[in-house]
Amino acid sequence: MENNLWNYIQSVKNQSPLVHNITNFVVMNNTANALLAVGASPIMSHAKSEIKDMVSISNAVVINIGTLDEYWSDSMLIVAEEAHQTKKMWVLDPVGAGATAFRDEILSKLLEFKPTVIRGNASEIIALAKANKTITKGVDSTAESNEAITAAKYLVENFQSVVCISGATDIIIDDKEMYFVENGHPLMTKVTGLGCSASAIVGAFASIAENKTESTVAAMVLLGIAGELAEKISAGPGSLQMNILDKLYNISEQEFFENVKVSKK
Repeated sequence: MENNLWNYIQSVKNQSPLVHNITNFVVMNNTANALLAVGASPIMSHAKSEIKDMVSISNAVVINIGTLDEYWSDSMLIVAEEAHQTKKMWVLDPVGAGATAFRDEILSKLLEFKPTVIRGNASEIIALAKANKTITKGVDSTAESNEAITAAKYLVENFQSVVCISGATDIIIDDKEMYFVENGHPLMTKVTGLGCSASAIVGAFASIAENKTESTVAAMVLLGIAGELAEKISAGPGSLQMNILDKLYNISEQEFFENVKVSKK
């Protein structure tokens, strides 16, 4: 399988997919840079007058509800509906799901347009599925990834999405298989927006692949390995962020194969 994962990485670099992001203020620059580093091309646009046109020219759409407001939520719903109707793949990042009634209302409407991939931490996946009651602490996870497996399976069954639960172990689930990705480093949790970058990279990878599950695994492995390798030469979160971008850009085939940690269930 490792060969397939590496092939996805190379395909993104070769095809440079265009990824339309409606994402949050906190991470917009980081997300764009992460997409550029893996070889994709970012668009950051939320204006209602142009977003349908943006969907039409893009290879993937990523919706991240981090800094949600009334205008942006309308834009997100327009984009999600357009992507669904035109069969354009799209990724939902349900940042802070369960924190407020407003977020849950918008997420419920977004789910109607059946995201291709959903990527969030365990608390967000649980809240999104309403499979359990949990306390969402900001955008941090207060539930272990494996506790969200039942919730993820509910989302897969009801919305035909691939679900990625981010955590110390990333878990990627579809209607047939479950993958566990052990790559990453704890210091990555000290850099805001890496999960948001992960969702954007997942969008880029899924846009060039028929197998959305494998491509999601490849995206998460790549970011995790980049984090591991970057930590070795970083003094703290600031340099880690910079070094992750560099490693996303220049990771070698040898580095990838020596460090990939994926199991399948």
